[in-house]
Amino acid sequence: MADDRYTTERDSFGRLLADREVWRQAGTILAAGELTARWLEGRSEYQPGTFTPSIDDETKSIAGVLAELNRNGLFTKESQPGVLAEGHAQRSYVTGFCSAESASALLDLSTRTGLVTVAHAPGEASQASIPVTLRDGEVVTVLGSSEGPVGGDQLRDWSEEANETLALLLAESWYVEVFDPAWGRNGRLLTAVLEALETGG
Repeated sequence: MADDRYTTERDSFGRLLADREVWRQAGTILAAGELTARWLEGRSEYQPGTFTPSIDDETKSIAGVLAELNRNGLFTKESQPGVLAEGHAQRSYVTGFCSAESASALLDLSTRTGLVTVAHAPGEASQASIPVTLRDGEVVTVLGSSEGPVGGDQLRDWSEEANETLALLLAESWYVEVFDPAWGRNGRLLTAVLEALETGG
């Protein structure tokens, strides 16, 4: 049963190697999005660049709609729900890779709603810093500069974690960061992003 190790063996982060193998074939945003949706739904235990076999507790409340975003052209990278509690505040946000058409649809969302989209063209760097998480009055997470152009180190990382075709595609893709400026609000951002992708992406 020597070959059986691929169905049970895990990497040093606990991720299932069998689930990693399907990422070797993911060469499009939609293919990467489908695999990410499966991970969000608990049907996979491997996600490139996420060094844990499953989603964290915070993501569980938004996992369903995140899966839908991934199936509609936004290969999500980071996200968080809105939170407003003593000493802790979060703005709801989602980031990810997409086509120029999807980026345009999400920019248009900013013109029609109070939501904000920061779109980075392929290779474009940003020095913006938009606070989206505060703890005890200190900024702990910012958008605007969270993802620079996919350069040499990132190309290598994506190639190792997924495959070279996807790595090169991400280097040529748009990267978007969409957030709700209202601290602690939930239920608005992700559904609006999904609608924008479905109708305009």
